[in-house]
Amino acid sequence: MHAEEQLTNGFLDAPVDWTPGMSKHLRLKDFPSFFRATDPDEYMFHFALHVTERLAEADAAVLNTFDELEPEALDAMRAMLPPSVSIHTIGPLGFLAEQVVPKGSPLDALGSNLWKEDDSCFGWLDGKPPRSVVFVNYGSVTVMTNEELVEFAWGLANSGHDFLWIVRPDLIHGDAAVLPPEFMESVGGRGLLASWCPQEAVLRHEAVGVFLTHSGWNSTVESLCGGVPMLCWPFFAEQQTNRRYSCTEWGVAMEIDDDVRRDAVEAKIREAMGGDKGREMRRRAGEWKETGLRATRPGGRAHASLDALVADVLLSGGKAR
Repeated sequence: MHAEEQLTNGFLDAPVDWTPGMSKHLRLKDFPSFFRATDPDEYMFHFALHVTERLAEADAAVLNTFDELEPEALDAMRAMLPPSVSIHTIGPLGFLAEQVVPKGSPLDALGSNLWKEDDSCFGWLDGKPPRSVVFVNYGSVTVMTNEELVEFAWGLANSGHDFLWIVRPDLIHGDAAVLPPEFMESVGGRGLLASWCPQEAVLRHEAVGVFLTHSGWNSTVESLCGGVPMLCWPFFAEQQTNRRYSCTEWGVAMEIDDDVRRDAVEAKIREAMGGDKGREMRRRAGEWKETGLRATRPGGRAHASLDALVADVLLSGGKAR
């Protein structure tokens, strides 16, 4: 991008349909944020280029995805990389771990959360009807303004649905996350706020009906594994790309505008929870869940890819065959 003003004159809505292996429905604004940098010295842009260049020298690339989810992108990667670099799709990792990690083992106790989990929310969820709760979590590092927080809060309140909202102490940029007192009074027992939770387990709870998310990759895959449709409000990195794929390629999500407004949040929640679009999204999410399960079971492509990774890379002592 050569000029800052190009970011505000509609240029970001321009279609980009020529990227090998990528969706033909992508707009410029759907590409990772560091690829849209206006500063030629942007650190993350150069870091991404460096990692991409080094990939050609690797023994293997290990990806938390499955072939059925991103076939075109994976085919393009395989065509671009040297034959010496093997690509191993071993996702969804949550499903695969259930197949290969013994329950109660030291490996079973490992996790990747940046925050201490609080599982007290499950008692509250257990008392809710199936698919009745809006689960809201913007990830472990995403931040927003206080104005955006308030708009989301009233959108949730006005939707009339129960909700579980993860509000980290540092969710507001440069300040503490404080909700208006009248907000909590208006929702009463319909809402539960927590600082963090075991997200993967929450998304598999039958009470959860939709996931309001920042569209990070782990969150996206975990939502698919739970068969839960999404409302996407991405912030940075590849989250915009994940949002677009979730909405247009996989049919499991709707997007919330960057300039968030409470009436739009309310409308999207109502449609996702009870409208025709929401029912179709839930059906598609359920199909992806079953596809992910098949991929990670013995005989599935992800399960076989893990075996190949161990045999051809980890135990070979050299370049993958």
